[in-house]
Amino acid sequence: MNSRFRMPLGLRTVAPDERLSIVDHLSELRRRLIVSIAALVVAFIVAYVRRTEILHLLIRPLPPEQRHFGLITLAPTEPFITIMEVCLWASILITLPVWLYQVYAFVIPAVGRHSRRRMLAVVAAVSALFLGGVLFGYYIVLPIALRFFLGFGGSQFTSQVRAQDYFGFVATLLLMAGLTFEVPLAMAAFARMGLVTPAMYRKHWRLAIVGIAAIAAFLPTGDPFSMLLIMMPMIGLYVIGIWLASLFGRPLVWQRGAWLEGTPPNQSDDSLAPPA
Repeated sequence: MNSRFRMPLGLRTVAPDERLSIVDHLSELRRRLIVSIAALVVAFIVAYVRRTEILHLLIRPLPPEQRHFGLITLAPTEPFITIMEVCLWASILITLPVWLYQVYAFVIPAVGRHSRRRMLAVVAAVSALFLGGVLFGYYIVLPIALRFFLGFGGSQFTSQVRAQDYFGFVATLLLMAGLTFEVPLAMAAFARMGLVTPAMYRKHWRLAIVGIAAIAAFLPTGDPFSMLLIMMPMIGLYVIGIWLASLFGRPLVWQRGAWLEGTPPNQSDDSLAPPA
């Protein structure tokens, strides 16, 4: 009887004395890729069917005068290409939780029930934080950035917004805003791996502020007020990351006894549980 079977959620389990071959790994990778691609295709079809609502949603942050004139295109194929790109970005956002779960299901060949539930919570938290960052960028940062850029120069310029450039700007800003909201989980993950400690996070908070300012300056906003709006939640997320690191962190990997003795440390199945 084959000890390897699939759980209802699609998780692969492996017996303690079983070793997977390269063919097994490749078969599992193919399955995960097929599921991910299928989810992306379905989401793309849904986004294309609802493309009018999505385009109206993305155009809404424009100032009223720009919405009145509408977006311009400069090539016969540009409307088609632009709509396809918008639908692709929307489908990626929709399928993000599916992709995260498929990555987890591939790299963890054997998990217990508690580990599986805890990892599902991590995947949900990553997705929720990313979505929170996207919403923050859409409702807070994007309108202010658009008013700053389109109003810069006053009456000296007549601004006409090109559709492809505008949607590319919006997609970049929302993606970066979503990724910046993943800071707490990334900090907790580094602490869990024993690469940093909560004390190191607290000690180097000044460097963290400089890094946060650099990230805010890298985003396509440009004006200082938008940068400040981005920095404020990122600083709060950094504080949350310190708290999570204190809950889930482990001693530095090079300070553990197993490391000093030259033997790998023992890992429990419930690897995501906070240390006792």
